[in-house]
Amino acid sequence: MTDNVIISIKGKQLYAESSPEEMELVTSGTLKRDSGGRYTISYQESELTGMEGTTTRLLIEDGRVTLLREGSTNSQMVFEEGQRHLSMYETPYGALSIGINTRRMRSTLGEAGGDLEIDYAIEIDNLLAGQNLFRMNVKKGPALRQ
Repeated sequence: MTDNVIISIKGKQLYAESSPEEMELVTSGTLKRDSGGRYTISYQESELTGMEGTTTRLLIEDGRVTLLREGSTNSQMVFEEGQRHLSMYETPYGALSIGINTRRMRSTLGEAGGDLEIDYAIEIDNLLAGQNLFRMNVKKGPALRQ
């Protein structure tokens, strides 16, 4: 099963030395369910996110979400509640070693869409860089023009 969906993303980043940054994005994408019951959400990043030319995929399975970005920005981030995962985050300016410590994760995704929420801390070179709250809503619908 693969469906066209409307994806609403809200992100909030809290950094120690500055006021919170918030972003909101609505885009079209796809929602796919494989034979094992896992879901994949895919969409194209835009100029608004600063990652134009990048495809983002979220692989959602029981208790684990893997975010993959390929294109102008390349990264893999793994989220598991109560777990810390290390990965490399490649940007046009160079690669960073980052740690993801997921405090809380909730998903109501199903064939009709649903919500995904991830509350996590991000570390850069083993130093806390900030707290992030990521919320995504997925609804079946016609594709948006980009």
